[in-house]
Amino acid sequence: MQRRFVSIWFRQLLADWQLIRRPELAGVPFVFAAPDHGRMMITAVSSLAAESGVKPGMRAADAKAICHGLEVLDDKPERPRNLLRGLGEWCVRYSPIVAIDDFGMDGLLLDVSGCAHLWGGEREYLKEIISRLKSKGYTVRVAIADTPGAAWAVSHFGKVTPLIPAGSHPEALLDLAPEALRLEQPILTKLHKLGFYQIKSFMTMPRSVLRRRFGESFLLRLAQALGTADDILVPLQLPVPFQERLPCLDPIKTRAGIEIAISKMLELLCKHMQSEGKGLRTGILTGYRIDGKVVQVSIGTSYATHSISHLFKLFQLKIDQIRPALGIELFVLDAPKVDDVEVPQEQMWTVQSGLDSQSVMRLIDRVAGKVGAEVIHRYLPATRYWPERAISRAGSITEKKTTEWRIDQPRPTELLKQPDPIEVMALIPDHPPKFFIYKGMQHHVVKADGPERIEREWWLDQGEHRDYYQVEDEKGGRYWLFRSGHYGGEQKYKWFIHGFFA
Repeated sequence: MQRRFVSIWFRQLLADWQLIRRPELAGVPFVFAAPDHGRMMITAVSSLAAESGVKPGMRAADAKAICHGLEVLDDKPERPRNLLRGLGEWCVRYSPIVAIDDFGMDGLLLDVSGCAHLWGGEREYLKEIISRLKSKGYTVRVAIADTPGAAWAVSHFGKVTPLIPAGSHPEALLDLAPEALRLEQPILTKLHKLGFYQIKSFMTMPRSVLRRRFGESFLLRLAQALGTADDILVPLQLPVPFQERLPCLDPIKTRAGIEIAISKMLELLCKHMQSEGKGLRTGILTGYRIDGKVVQVSIGTSYATHSISHLFKLFQLKIDQIRPALGIELFVLDAPKVDDVEVPQEQMWTVQSGLDSQSVMRLIDRVAGKVGAEVIHRYLPATRYWPERAISRAGSITEKKTTEWRIDQPRPTELLKQPDPIEVMALIPDHPPKFFIYKGMQHHVVKADGPERIEREWWLDQGEHRDYYQVEDEKGGRYWLFRSGHYGGEQKYKWFIHGFFA
C-alpha cells in the first residue's frame, strides 16, 4: 500500500483560537506576548496586526508604537501544544495516526494511508478537512504527499496544487525555498550566503560535499523530504492492533442506526481476531459527532471471545448512554485488551457447569454490563483457620484455586464479614445456648449441633479459640454461633453470631 501523509498548517493558530473565544476582537489588532529576559516579546499576531507590520519576535513596546490600538494578550508556553493536542484528537476521525508538528508547533501531520477512499478520493478528502476546520474558525493550508517532509513543505511554501500525486514529491520540492526542508536558522544562513535559494540548486549535489558544508542534520532533513530516510511520527493516540472504523455518509442519530454500525464493525473485528486466534476482553466504541464532540462507551468480558452475537448484546446494554445529538459521522471500535482464545475440544456429550459453561460466563458478562463489573466478585478457598479469612478474592474469572474448599464440616450459606456479638443463656461448660438475643430479638433454640472447635492462628495474633454451634430456633431459622474462649478462667467468654444457613 502506498504511504500517504497530510500536513495541516494552522497559519494563525493562537489568533484564530482567540477569535473563536472572543468574536468581539474581529476588528481589533492584537498579539500574544510572553516575558523574555525582562522584556515582553511577541509570540503570535493577528491578521490585522500583521498588516500593520507587527511580527513575531518583536518587542511588544515597539509593536505598540507602530500599530495604534494594539491589544497585547498574555501567552503561555504550553498553549500551542495543548491547542494542537485538542485539534489532533478531533482529527482522529480522518486518520488513526495523528501527530503534532514539533518543528513549528503550528500544525499537524497525519498518516492517511488507506483512508482517503472513504471520502471519495484524496481531493475530496482534503476539501473535507479544509472546509470543516474553516467552519470552526481556523485558517489552514493543507497538502498531501508521499512523505511527511514533502507534505509539510508544500503546505507551508507550495504555490501549486496541494495534492501531490504519488511518486511526484521530488519534483514538487524543486522550486521551493530551503526553508521548506525544516532546517535550523544557522544552516539557512549558510545556504543563502552561498546563493542557494531553491532546493533544486543543491538537491543533486554529492552528499559528501553537502555534509562537509552543512552537517549531518541537513542531509537527514533532505532525505526525509525525499523519502530515503524515515520520518517517524509520534501519534497522539497509539493505534490499536484490533480496530475498525466506520465513516457514515449521513450522520447517524437513531438507536437502530447505531446498532447497525456496531454490528458491521463487530463482524469485521471478530473475523480479524478469529484469524489471529484472539478474543476480546475490553471493547471501546467511540462516536465522533458532527458538532466536534466525542461520545464513548466500553464493555468488558470475563473470558476472551470473538462471538459476534455475545459482544453485540453487551454493546446493546450501553447504547442508551450514547448521546448522538445532531448525529455521529464516524464510529471507531477498538479492542485494546485481547487474550488468546482457548479452542474447546469437541465432545459428543457436554456436561459443563459453573464457570466451565459458556452460557454462565455470558450471563456474568451481561449482568456486569447492567450493574457494573466492580460489583461482581469471585472467591477462592484460602488455607486459613478463621472462616472469615478462609476465602480470597480472585483476580479474574478464570483464576484457578490452589487449595480445596473444606467440606468435612457444614458451613453457612451467608457468612458475615465480621462476627456480631449476641446475648446468650447457656448451660456450662460446653452446652449450646438455650436462647440468644440478636438485634433486639430473642430466639429460642430447639435444635443444636456442636461444638466444632477452631483454634486461633497464634502466629498472627493472640487470643482465644472458638467453639462453633449450628442452632435452629422455634421459627425454623438456622444460625451459626460461636463462643470465644472457655467458661471461667481469667478471660471472660463472649458469644457471637457468624452466619446463616439456608
